[in-house]
Amino acid sequence: MSKFADHDAYIAAASETLRPLLLQLRAQLARALSDAEEIIAYDLPGFGFGKSIIAGYAAFTQQRGLYVSKGAISAHAEDIAAAGLKSTKTGVTFSPRKPIPDELVAKLALASRKELGL
Repeated sequence: MSKFADHDAYIAAASETLRPLLLQLRAQLARALSDAEEIIAYDLPGFGFGKSIIAGYAAFTQQRGLYVSKGAISAHAEDIAAAGLKSTKTGVTFSPRKPIPDELVAKLALASRKELGL
C-alpha cells in the first residue's frame, strides 16, 4: 500500500519550496496526457492507465525528476541537453532554478505514451 493516497497528498508532503514546481509539473502532464488517470505507483505520483505508468514525477531531498520511458529519453536527448538539464535512462532531473520547459514535458510524455503503446 502506498503511503500517499493521491497526488495532492504527495505534493503536500513535499517541502514548501518544491510544491509550486510539483504543481506546475502535474498540470503540464495533465495537459499532455489529458485522458490518462492520476495514479500513485511505488509511492510516486504519475499518469497512466490502470497499473501502467506513462510519466511520473518526484521530489527527493537532493533531486527532482520527471520519469518516462527509456525511448522517450533517448528520442529527446538533444532537447534535454539544449534545456541545460541532465538525464538518466528513464528520467530528467530539474530544480526550482531550472525547471523542465513545458514543451519538453509534453514531448517526453507523448513519446513515452507512444513507446508504451498506451
